[in-house]
Amino acid sequence: MREKPKPGRPGIARRAAGSSARASSRPAGWVLALRTMVWATSAVVMIACGVTWFAYHSLTSGLTTSDALDAVKKKAPPHLDNSVNLLLVGLDSRKDMNGNDLPKQFVQDQLHAGSSEIGYYNTNTLILMHIPADGGKVSAFSIPRDDYVQTLNGDGSSQGEHKIKEAYANAYTGAHDRLAQQGVKGADLEGKSREAGREATLATVQDFTGVAIDHFAEVNLLGFYDIAKVLQPITVCLKHPVKDHYSGADFPAGVQQLNAKQALAFVRQRHGLDAGDLDRTRRQQAFISTVTHQLKSQGVWRDLGKLQGLFGVVKKDVVLDSSWNVLDFAQQAPNLTGGNVVFHTLPITGFAMRKGEDVNLVNPEKIKEIVQQAFGPSPSASASVSADDKLGAKAAPATVDVRNGNGTTGLADTGLKALTDLGYTAGDTGNAPLQAHTTVVYGSGAQQAAQQIAARLKTGPATASSSVPAGHVRVILGHNYTPPSSQTKDPAPQPSASASTDDSSGPAVKAGGVPCVN
Repeated sequence: MREKPKPGRPGIARRAAGSSARASSRPAGWVLALRTMVWATSAVVMIACGVTWFAYHSLTSGLTTSDALDAVKKKAPPHLDNSVNLLLVGLDSRKDMNGNDLPKQFVQDQLHAGSSEIGYYNTNTLILMHIPADGGKVSAFSIPRDDYVQTLNGDGSSQGEHKIKEAYANAYTGAHDRLAQQGVKGADLEGKSREAGREATLATVQDFTGVAIDHFAEVNLLGFYDIAKVLQPITVCLKHPVKDHYSGADFPAGVQQLNAKQALAFVRQRHGLDAGDLDRTRRQQAFISTVTHQLKSQGVWRDLGKLQGLFGVVKKDVVLDSSWNVLDFAQQAPNLTGGNVVFHTLPITGFAMRKGEDVNLVNPEKIKEIVQQAFGPSPSASASVSADDKLGAKAAPATVDVRNGNGTTGLADTGLKALTDLGYTAGDTGNAPLQAHTTVVYGSGAQQAAQQIAARLKTGPATASSSVPAGHVRVILGHNYTPPSSQTKDPAPQPSASASTDDSSGPAVKAGGVPCVN
């Protein structure tokens, strides 16, 4: 029989010590679980980072980018908040990225755009979009291509008065001739000449609208065709049947689906339309609305595989500014659908002949007023007035004059009475040219009252004007006018950019589906 070990025996002590050491080197179960979780998490993070980098690299590598904004940002108007102003540029060029003519047969048969010599480097589409910092509704303005304006070069020097679409072509030609004399050739010559054109377009639009441009995208006829080819069939809606041999448009009335060739004809038609170029502008707005709706409904924005197919076309045909993070924009893009965008067309004052060509006459000051009013800072950014200065406070001293730019007979008188009922001193009334949005301007000493009134009428920020007498506030009623609230609760006024009203160049186009147009 084996003798039981007795305490204190050296052999047993050594064995016990060894067993204890081995036990202490073996981690407890919860420690193993924790380490496993950390290792697994680290592996997932590493893999995710690798996938993210690969996705970003595969989608963004090979994009054609431009530094043209760098030249014009120095003279850009100040930004008052973190909103984004985006300019979409449609180039009426029948050339590829290197300046080579597109195949003649392709231009004639598929683009239905005449010869490769037509169009040159004019910008037939200019759409300025404002994406608010607070995620509110997006407002967009199309600039009619024949607006007769002061066009600029990228350095701010004047080109003279021309159609706004010619700013790009004028700068391109000047740079091309100058660089060619210096011995620059081929793709380098084309690229540098186009950069001059882009700079001129950006500088001209900034000067014309009075707002800074943060990003831009440029596409030519071929790029539009290729994008439409990826997305076809494209659903559109027409109020009336059309047939135009110039553009190739031949469509019945109603909802219908178009292939790429037909889609290009749809957005290019201007002959045979009641408002000519202005109706064509609304066709372009409707196309953008339809495409963004289609991309969202098909889940393209959140599907890397589908995005990759779309980006393949973008890399080939589209030029983006170099500071634009396209994946961030792809994540934000779904917010541009579902009725969150309203397209307007900037108004013209008439038609005329200038330098032997038909042009649109415009009022540059009115254009700036309309765009700046719509693109004004969000309420949180523009709240330079304290809570006591808003609706709950007594009306600040000021004489109020009201001008009727709405068009409804007698509205100036009723508008003035509504304001005097709130405690402001009655001034005079009168008429003003029709305008889309109600505006508030003030003279010296009337800032506090003007800010109160702007809040009550839910307009953009009130602005100072030397044309308004001291102590006076001038309210110009627009199409979106609603009577002021007499409630003491602050209604948290929203920028008038969110109003889906008509402007003086025709009805607005609201995104979020398939709008029906002429």
